[in-house]
Amino acid sequence: MIQKLAGLRTFFIIWLGQVVSTVGSSLTGFVLGVWVYQETGSATQFALIAACATLPSIVLAPLAGALVDRHDRRMVMIVADFGAALSTVALALLWSAGALQVWHIWAATAFAATCNAFQNPAYSASLTLLVPKEQLGRANGLVQTGQSLGIISPVIAAGLVAAVGVGGVMAIDLATFAFAVIALAFVRIPRPEVSAAGAAARGSLRREAGYGWTYLRERPGLMWLTTLFAFFNFFIGMVSVLVQPLILSFSSVGALGWLMFAGGSGMLAGSLAMGAWGGPKRRIRGMLGFVVLAGLVLAAHGLTPSPWLIAVVAPAFLFTIPIVGATFTVILQTRTPPDVQGRVFSTVRMLSLITLPLSYFLAGPLADGVFEPAMAPGGALAGTVGALIGTGEGRGIALMFMISGLVLAATAVLAYGSAQIRGLEEEPVAGAAESAEPVASGEMVATA
Repeated sequence: MIQKLAGLRTFFIIWLGQVVSTVGSSLTGFVLGVWVYQETGSATQFALIAACATLPSIVLAPLAGALVDRHDRRMVMIVADFGAALSTVALALLWSAGALQVWHIWAATAFAATCNAFQNPAYSASLTLLVPKEQLGRANGLVQTGQSLGIISPVIAAGLVAAVGVGGVMAIDLATFAFAVIALAFVRIPRPEVSAAGAAARGSLRREAGYGWTYLRERPGLMWLTTLFAFFNFFIGMVSVLVQPLILSFSSVGALGWLMFAGGSGMLAGSLAMGAWGGPKRRIRGMLGFVVLAGLVLAAHGLTPSPWLIAVVAPAFLFTIPIVGATFTVILQTRTPPDVQGRVFSTVRMLSLITLPLSYFLAGPLADGVFEPAMAPGGALAGTVGALIGTGEGRGIALMFMISGLVLAATAVLAYGSAQIRGLEEEPVAGAAESAEPVASGEMVATA
């Protein structure tokens, strides 16, 4: 009991440090993103920031996972946070010298994302060593809450820029990095015991880097569930690109701001609910059930051009995202031995994120070249689907929302029909998370 309480205390200390750091990074990211758009007027150059923030996690995932499992996870997180802070230092110096250029922001974003490619799997893989199995759902809900707090960044950043300027915002960001590193410096994370899977995966760095893929391939249920999660992310990416054009097709810019805030509040509410509830006891059924719900409310976005409808369905859709994500993470944590979780989580992250650039690439051309013309007055679908949901500007995007949501819900229903996926609920895994007690005597990491 004492060990479990100590583990929970350590988790809360690390979590608080990461939450503060996440909010600080979101402040800088928002401010610099606005600066890029104001300087260039180019949506493409603005979008390249998102690409720079995503691609390193995809490319480096196998290597990051192997190194996380080889080394002390606490030190990996400290080095990653320190490295990300260096990118902010570089930007702050360039800004103060009046020499900041757009490509500097791309490079700094890519470098920070490289650090995050190591930090994220180390953080996730540490939870099973600190938190009792029955509390993993709540712990992952709290992690999602910390990430969702980024929705408050635009509001805070706008006030801070007026008060302390862009340089002041970056200085605050650096202070939050320091807070996260100090929090990590005074905690312990136990080393995991070597499992049969971990022993079998030992070898060269190249061999270990590929083990996450091997682990998933040998467990078809986990592989199919990861594929479903990647599919879920694909539609999240699609709607994140199209939701603003959809709303602006029938509403004002002012209403857009409020509706985006309402949607973000739904995500925060879902994270808080997961943290308090802990998630469904039947995790496979619960995750798939929330994916079905997400699909249905996503489809409802297109029913009619009404801001009141969006005010209801957008928060409802975003409410499901942290519950699906946290539940999926708990499934992985309880189906994977702790000493190989870095590799498995990194591989899952790579497979999940790779669908996002694809969705960003497809969303615009499909909307502009296919669905919007088809739903214009006199278009190919004006007399059929158009008779039900209307024609004109934005109705093609509305149809994309409806199709995406129905396909997503149907996919989750089909997934539940898979015995391999349903069987994950009862499948025993030797060495997977059962408690937060140190599993190898004498393997505790000394505090700094």
